[in-house]
Amino acid sequence: MNILLVEDDYLLGRSTAKLLEKLGDHRVRLTHKAADVFKHCQSGAIDLVIMDVNLPGTFWQGEEVSGVDLSRLLKTHAKTAHLPVVLLTAHSMNADQARLVRNAHADCLCTKPIEDYEAFLALLMQMQSGGGAHGLTMSAS
Repeated sequence: MNILLVEDDYLLGRSTAKLLEKLGDHRVRLTHKAADVFKHCQSGAIDLVIMDVNLPGTFWQGEEVSGVDLSRLLKTHAKTAHLPVVLLTAHSMNADQARLVRNAHADCLCTKPIEDYEAFLALLMQMQSGGGAHGLTMSAS
């Protein structure tokens, strides 16, 4: 599976990418730039997007954007609406999680840090195969 990981913390992103590649034999592209998100997703080379909710310093068309904003843009664009989007957040308030998923038009939300990578990978495989998990929130620990 070709995964786009959108994470502003390079070290966390790199370690997550390496684990996903090792455990699931996936190809992971890491970025924090909005332009890269759209370029990769519109190219047809991405099967699934994992997106951090907070992306300080990330801009699109001159405006600072969050992972929620980028997810909503992807899910409302004809070329990218089919892509499953998993939001990642360090916040664990249940009411906030449901609101984030709704506002982002995302497929699910998982909390960081991810501790059970096997369960996380199983979720990603289910989503990529069309099994869906719309609206699901999952503690990744």
